Parts: sequence; C-alpha cells; structure tokens
Amino acid sequence: MVTQTKPIELFYWPTPNGQKISIMLEELGVPYEIKYINISKGDQFAPDFLKIAPNNRMPAIIDPEGPDGQPISVFESGAILQYLGRKFNKFYPTDERKRVNVDEWLMWQMAGLGPMSGQAGHFRVYAPEKVQYGIDRYTNEVNRLYGVLNRQLEGREYIAGDYSIADMACIGWIAAHANYDQKLEDFPNLERWYNTMNSRPAVQKGMKVGQEMRSKKNLSEDKEAQKILFGQKAR
Repeated sequence: MVTQTKPIELFYWPTPNGQKISIMLEELGVPYEIKYINISKGDQFAPDFLKIAPNNRMPAIIDPEGPDGQPISVFESGAILQYLGRKFNKFYPTDERKRVNVDEWLMWQMAGLGPMSGQAGHFRVYAPEKVQYGIDRYTNEVNRLYGVLNRQLEGREYIAGDYSIADMACIGWIAAHANYDQKLEDFPNLERWYNTMNSRPAVQKGMKVGQEMRSKKNLSEDKEAQKILFGQKAR
C-alpha cells in the first residue's frame, strides 16, 4: 500500500475537468494542496504554470513523491487520473480486460462528452451572436452521447462495472446537464447513476472544492473573462 506523506499539488479551477481530480484525491484520501489557476484572469498563461502544463490548461499536478521518490508533474485530466490510479492501485483495475474497458470510457469522455458539452455550452450561453446551426449541432450531439451512456449503464451500477476513474471523469459534465438543454429523466439509467454518484461523500466534497472562488459575475456577462477564455492565441 502506497503512503503519501507530502501533499500532491493540484493546479485547479472549479470546472468539470478540475473536479475529476479533486474527486479522485478525495476518494483516495491522500493529502493534497490546491493551487488555484483562475482561468478567467489568465493564470493559465503564467510562465511557471506553462512549465508543467504546456497546453495552458488546468488541471495539472505535481507529485513530490513520484516514481523513485522523485517529483513528477502531470498535465491532462485523463493522464492524471490514470497516474493516480496506477500509483495508489485504486479505481483503475490491474486486470487488462477491465482496464481496457475503463480506458475506453475515459477516452470517450475526453474525446466526446467533454468537448461536445463544452461546445454546446459555448454556443448556447457564451457566443456573442446566436448561431442556430451551432446550437443545434452540439446540443443534439450531447443528447446522442447521453443516450450512449444511458445504454452502457443498463444493468450496471457504474460505467465500467466497478466504480472507477471513468465515473469520476464523467460526473462533472453530467452535473451541468441543464446548460446543454438535457433532461436526465429522459435517460433513466443515467439519472440513476447520477444520483448514485452524488450520494458518495468524496464526490460531494470534490465537486465543492473551490466553488467559493468563482466570480459572482456571471461569465455570460463578463466580457473581459470571455476575451481571455475564448480569444486565446499562440503565445
């Protein structure tokens, strides 16, 4: 059993991607320290952060007790979940067939559920002008993806059978379903899973991390923050 004596540094902002890692760390019960990266103010472009997250995106971690006892930094939420799962041998099966199944659904979230939900939210809420094609395109795709997950959860308590990093990766995106004009009652298996996830104390704690840091000003009205988030160019 691996014991973590020094806190893992989590570079974080309360978004679905950040919440994946705060949930995982809460589930593991290991010490961690939050380093807030206010993406609305451009903290993600700071040179020191760029050294550990070259894509200018949070979350990222620094584990002071990495391989061979030496520090390691990891960026990309999926890679962080896999790293922590391997290190602590929890929520990420060692059986190859089971691990492949978890990886499939983790990649499904990374490539589909997350990006498509993000685009749906953007065109529905933040786009400076109403583009009906974009609204319909991404709202419909999120609806399709909810249907895929609903079918996968038929007869299963969790996405890949046992509770895993695949579930942690998806919950934040499903929690924001109203932003994408989705109704969970249309997807009964997904709704059941959602309620099961929200009953887990570590999920509750992980989802709440940093909520007090959010600006009281709605992002849909904060034009300066929108310029930073949506007008990013190579630097």
